[in-house]
Amino acid sequence: MSLDVKNAISSGETILGIELGSTRIKAVLIGEDHAPIATGSHDWENRYVNHMWTYSLEEVWKGVQNSYQQMANDVKQQYGITLQKIGAIGFSGMMHGYMAFDKDEELLVPFRTWRNNITDQASKELTERFNYQIPQRWSIAHLYQAILNQEEHISDVRFLTTLAGYVHWKLTGQKVLGVGEASGVFPIDLNTKNYNQRMINQFNDLIDHKNLPWKLEEILPNVLVAGENAGVLTEEGAKLLDVTGELQAGIPLCPPEGDAGTGMVATNSVAKRTGNVSAGTSAFAMVVLEKDLSKVYPEIDLVTTPAGSLVAMAHSNNCSSDLNAWVGLFGEFLAAMGIESDTNKLYETLFKQALQGDPDAGGLLSYGYLSGEHMTHFEEGRPLFVRSSGSNFNLANFMRVHLFTAFGAMKIGMDILLKEENVKLDEVLGHGGLFKTEGVGQGILAAAFNVPVSVMENAGEGGAWGIALLGSYMINKRQEETLEEYLNKNVFVDQAVKTVSPDPKDVEGYEQFMKHYKSGLAIERAAVENYQ
Repeated sequence: MSLDVKNAISSGETILGIELGSTRIKAVLIGEDHAPIATGSHDWENRYVNHMWTYSLEEVWKGVQNSYQQMANDVKQQYGITLQKIGAIGFSGMMHGYMAFDKDEELLVPFRTWRNNITDQASKELTERFNYQIPQRWSIAHLYQAILNQEEHISDVRFLTTLAGYVHWKLTGQKVLGVGEASGVFPIDLNTKNYNQRMINQFNDLIDHKNLPWKLEEILPNVLVAGENAGVLTEEGAKLLDVTGELQAGIPLCPPEGDAGTGMVATNSVAKRTGNVSAGTSAFAMVVLEKDLSKVYPEIDLVTTPAGSLVAMAHSNNCSSDLNAWVGLFGEFLAAMGIESDTNKLYETLFKQALQGDPDAGGLLSYGYLSGEHMTHFEEGRPLFVRSSGSNFNLANFMRVHLFTAFGAMKIGMDILLKEENVKLDEVLGHGGLFKTEGVGQGILAAAFNVPVSVMENAGEGGAWGIALLGSYMINKRQEETLEEYLNKNVFVDQAVKTVSPDPKDVEGYEQFMKHYKSGLAIERAAVENYQ
């Protein structure tokens, strides 16, 4: 047991990060060396209610409180200390979506998550009006679609925010967002690091005939950049976060960020020519750009780093869910055979089988579309596995094609950046569940992008660690020290990294798979239209 760690906990020199991901809420407490001291987590799942993917507010707070309590119990168990003081706290969450509140701070409609592909008309109209890509997931697309649908609650909206912004607001009273998270609500002006005023004016003009009792700028959260103070934990907030009542109020909070931004921080991918891929329930690639793209692409979203630098985002709604279901099926088979299996060992064994497959996965085809997929223009999804009579159907190729397809939709967007826009990318940092088995997910992604892919040791803690680092930057940065400088000098200086370079045979094989993937979309379309 480290005396330094005990002293840091007792004196409140730790930093807490909590991220609300799609399937897990995780809390990570870090020390002065930025290494995790204690963790806690809570598993949860979105529900499909009235044709809408959602989580209830009760589930939000149950998960936040449970993950915090597990982390605090971990501190108590390891160090014999009751956690009362923390140097700073940060909250992160799945980006985008729609949380609209009235004057009494009541939620007007159930939380509409990023997973809902229901704003096609709004997305297209706003993209054309702004000459700027507005994805279906973005909060402004949800708001405008609700206006187009003439939903009753629209006139009652007084505050619009995201999941991370909501939790932060309830704990601090501050209606704010970090600039990276805000860039998934409404386009950001890179010069002012605030919402684009021209586009705000265009939106207000667009809805002026509706005679709504609000202007857009009146209902959006304020925008903050990394390093700025975003308020402190109130007495009410402390009791809400820690139901035991031990945690003290007054703790400073950093700006709440989205999981894309915290993934960039956790992989040290905030500098130009760097990129990272988060692979879990969804998959998205973030590439920090040296310059603007030549035109608007519906497949590419433009967001920012937590410090406000321009980022191209290739996002796919589906990644590992169908793959996880197949692994679960193999687990059920083992159980039926009376064979006990460790889940981690099962994943590792099956993933390593994929390395033995043919470069093109034997001509097999799979779509893991559990939900709609905007990258390929599907509002609904149907998970599919397809093979021809000439396919080489074996376990290795079966696993390989499911890993291939996990990155398939995202690759369509990345090909635009790398092949059409000639964006320069030195390497990609991978994080998320698909990279846990050493070398497998990395190798597949390296083949997909034809770029070296690295995984860092500490990136295993993911976005919760990333938002904790942003909290540390807020209270520990030197004057004028940039986020990039802080991370390079203080966090990643001795970081162990494992890199996999692309194998030319695998690159060629993945390109062959993508030909099947694109031509086979007609099969997916038929399944959506004919199988309920």
